Amino acid sequence: MDAVIRSYESGPAKLRAACAGLDRASLNRRIGPGEWSIMDNAVHLLDSDLASTHRMRRIVAEECPLLVSYDENAFISKLPSSEADLAEVLDLFEANRRFTARWLRALPPEAFARAGVHTQRGKVTLLEIAQIYANHVDHHLAFVAQKRRSLGIEG
Repeated sequence: MDAVIRSYESGPAKLRAACAGLDRASLNRRIGPGEWSIMDNAVHLLDSDLASTHRMRRIVAEECPLLVSYDENAFISKLPSSEADLAEVLDLFEANRRFTARWLRALPPEAFARAGVHTQRGKVTLLEIAQIYANHVDHHLAFVAQKRRSLGIEG
């Protein structure tokens, strides 16, 4: 479990590096219709992290809770990511990951077998959710790297 938590904790530094050196216009530029900007990706990672932390805490505290999904595309289309402050997004993302990793390390090993029922995925354990979110940043950073290349910004 410690390897999963270490991987989970590494996400904020990776996201900071991926966004480094980008001005507001580059952060908010969408390459095509329906595409997410780099800022959209960063805000999405924060949104999903806050939701996942709540889900993980509920799995530990409650007996097989219902874990409700949300429409990530509606969040991007209806909530103004372009108005977000990147430093604030990165700081909150990092603080949430640090907070979550700390309490995950304090749990007994058997807690990671506890489960909830996600409205899209079905039954998921605490370990499975931790693994999903340990990999979530890398998944989105592939898109960020592609967007940087499309903008002609290496890094």
